[in-house]
Amino acid sequence: MRAVRILMIFVDGVGLGEADPAINPFVRARTPALRALLGGPLAGRDPVRTSAATLVPLDARLGVPGLPQSATGQTAVLTGENAPALIGRHLAAYPTPRLRALLASRGLFTVLGSRGVSAALANAYTPEYFAAVADGRLRHAAITLNAIQAGLRLRGIDDLRAGRAVYQDLTNARLRAQGIPVPPVSPEEAGARLAAIASAYRFVLFEFFQTDLAGHGRLADGVGLVERLDAFLGAVLRASDLDDTLVLLTSDHGNLEDERTGGHTLNPVPALLVGAGRDALGAGLRAITDLAPACVDALAAGGVVA
Repeated sequence: MRAVRILMIFVDGVGLGEADPAINPFVRARTPALRALLGGPLAGRDPVRTSAATLVPLDARLGVPGLPQSATGQTAVLTGENAPALIGRHLAAYPTPRLRALLASRGLFTVLGSRGVSAALANAYTPEYFAAVADGRLRHAAITLNAIQAGLRLRGIDDLRAGRAVYQDLTNARLRAQGIPVPPVSPEEAGARLAAIASAYRFVLFEFFQTDLAGHGRLADGVGLVERLDAFLGAVLRASDLDDTLVLLTSDHGNLEDERTGGHTLNPVPALLVGAGRDALGAGLRAITDLAPACVDALAAGGVVA
C-alpha cells in the first residue's frame, strides 16, 4: 500500500465544450496526450472512463444565475464552499473580504497545513509581481492568497533558474521578453520539473491561467496554447510515479473552449484524473465544490491505494 500524492494542475478558463473543431480549439488542436488518455479530445459533457484516465464533468454554476467567474470559482474549488451563493453573485478577479476570510479558514492549503500534510504551490513569482502588490497595482488572486495565508513560501526567479518552480507560461518566454535572464524551457521540460516538485510533497498545485487570457482574446493562437498545454501534461504524466501519485487537471469556469464568445461560458469544467486512486476520488465529484473535500479526504485521512 502506498500513500497518495495529489498534483493538481489548475487550468483557468477551460470548460467541456462542443466537439466541434470550428469553435473549440481543444478539438482542432493536436493533443496526443489528451487523446491517448480519453480516446478523443477534451470535449463533450459526458463522463469518460478509459484504462488510462477518468474524466468527470463538474458543475461550475453552483445554482447561481450568471456566468461563473474566477474569484468565486477558485474560492469554491479551494474551500468546497459555494462561494457565489455566499456573496450572492459570481465575482471576477479578486476575492472580497468575506471570501478572503473563507479562504483563510477553509482553503485547501490552510486545511492541509493544519493536518500536517506537506503542500506547495509550484508557480514562480517575479520581484515585479510583489512590487505591484505592495503598491496596490495588483492584488493576490485566490490560489496565491491561500498559499500565503497557509504560510507557504512563494517561489521566485532563483527557484525557476534552479528548476524548482514553473513559470505561468510554461516556457519562460514572457520573462525573457521582459529581459529577465532565465533559460528557455520546453513545455516537456516544464512538465518534468513539475513532476519532480510534486514528488517531494503530498499535495502540489500549479496554476496555468493563459488559457483564460486566450479565451478573452488577450493572447493569440489558442490552438498553439492548447498544444503546449498538452505537451506539458504528457511530460508530467511520463515523469510521475502514477502508482502513488494522482494527477488532477481541473478548472474554475469555461471560456477557451468556445470561440464564439470572448467571455466565460456555462459549460461544465473537467476533472481529469490520472493515476493512483482516480476512481475512488472521482466517484464523489459532481461540482467544483467537491474537489477540496475529496483531496482532503484522500490526503489528510491517509488515503491509500493498492
